[in-house]
Amino acid sequence: MSHGPLDDDAVESYREAGAVLVEAMNEAREMVEPGRSQLEVAEWVEDFVREEGAGLAFPVNLSVDPEASHATPSRDDDTEFGEEMVCLDVGVHVDGYIADAAVTVDHTGNVELVEAAEMALEAAVDEAGPGVEVGVVGRAIEDVIRGYGYTPVLNLSGHGVQQYDAHTEPNVPNRGVDRSVELEPGQAVAIEPFATDGRGKVGEGTDEEIYELQREKSVRDRRARQVLEEIAEFDGLPFAARWLSNERAGMALRRLKQADVIKGYPVLKEADDALVSQAEHTLLVTDEGVEVITAGIHDFDG
Repeated sequence: MSHGPLDDDAVESYREAGAVLVEAMNEAREMVEPGRSQLEVAEWVEDFVREEGAGLAFPVNLSVDPEASHATPSRDDDTEFGEEMVCLDVGVHVDGYIADAAVTVDHTGNVELVEAAEMALEAAVDEAGPGVEVGVVGRAIEDVIRGYGYTPVLNLSGHGVQQYDAHTEPNVPNRGVDRSVELEPGQAVAIEPFATDGRGKVGEGTDEEIYELQREKSVRDRRARQVLEEIAEFDGLPFAARWLSNERAGMALRRLKQADVIKGYPVLKEADDALVSQAEHTLLVTDEGVEVITAGIHDFDG
């Protein structure tokens, strides 16, 4: 699909979303410390984004140790951070245009695992540009991570972000691919290397707190209908169960899922139960190169 240049309003919305995300991220990462409530951090970020007049592209992800993605606190969750590795992943939108970025906060002493993901992201951003194949970007990611003696998470990838859609084409692999699509001007792309000291594969866990509307469909159950009305306010973007006003919405969510009205996002965990680090930026592909709209959260941003 040909994209063509983004209009000025879209570019400005992407930039505004990125600016809100950077401010939120740099405050929140300092809050991720042993003894602090996970729920407190997630709700602080989400409240900050809303107070800035922006929207949440998805619930704040706080993925700990072997968790790679989709972990967010439940309602009234009292879990506290420990001496852990925490991937903090935040998505912000302005008028539906999404900025998505992540950092890893480490309290385990595995500095090089965090650095591997960071340096892989730097290499990927340097490689990216119009006409560059995503497999070449993936090769840059893989080379850096393996150079540190770690393994990229092979079944996770970066992705496009379009208006009100946080995961679109193109997929940007975390490994080299010989033949792949090219990046095109007008695309917004989130590049997110994951590094691990395990085998480099993730699978679905049992916990599930994030959901997304799949299709509009009438349902008989009164409580499910009420929850569905509230879900419609999220503009088709992923939402957390704890965002719903009904504190007993669990049964309604299960019924909506059984009816294929919504889908859930189980927490993704490294297959060897090994540590996972993550680094992510969102960039706009232009005729001349790329513009990183989330610059300001990684040491290499300069």
